[in-house]
Amino acid sequence: MEELEQAEGLEALQAATEALCDHYGIDHVVYHWVDSVGGQYGCGTYSDVWRARYLELNYVRVDPVILGCFQRFHPVDWKRLDWSSKAAKSFQAEAIEYGVGNQGYSVPIRGPNGQFALFTVSHSCNDTWWADWTEAHRRDLILIAHYFNQKALEFEPDRKPEQSQALSPREVDSITLLAMGYSRAQVADTLSISEHTLRVYIESARFKLGAMNTTHAVARALSRGLIVV
Repeated sequence: MEELEQAEGLEALQAATEALCDHYGIDHVVYHWVDSVGGQYGCGTYSDVWRARYLELNYVRVDPVILGCFQRFHPVDWKRLDWSSKAAKSFQAEAIEYGVGNQGYSVPIRGPNGQFALFTVSHSCNDTWWADWTEAHRRDLILIAHYFNQKALEFEPDRKPEQSQALSPREVDSITLLAMGYSRAQVADTLSISEHTLRVYIESARFKLGAMNTTHAVARALSRGLIVV
């Protein structure tokens, strides 16, 4: 995340995807987004041959990951997507042949003015290993995905700065403890408040940050330097 904060161009985002693969010991990390005027950008570790093949055959029309995640707001394991059609099965077989991996986990992200992005990790392994790995790292992946998106938006041409409201001391405390991995019950106990009151603080912070959910609020607060963990 610290390296992402220092990123100044697409080359730095590309380097970050490669570093993440090494750090987590997985085959691929890919980030793809569509900006507010319809332009598409991407970085990641898929082979150049597969990227060219994907674009040449316009696989975006049949890719269950794209189609499924566009209708979702929460991270999804690829096994939960619909691969039942003949076109999807053929696409999956070819993707595996090109080294994409038989397992995947994608985080859909929606930004201002209709922006849609996907942060994806994929790997070749069995179901048990993948289930354990995603369970251990899913919180990291969500935070990293939003860090990528924050940087991507900074690189968007003619971008106007977002207006933000200051968080209250209690909102900062609440979001900071959540970022540290505390449960809501633990946060409420630490701050000596009820969980209902905590919920009010979190929802207020989420609104001020323009976040879709609590995890997104934590990511935005971190990326803007509003909290320090």
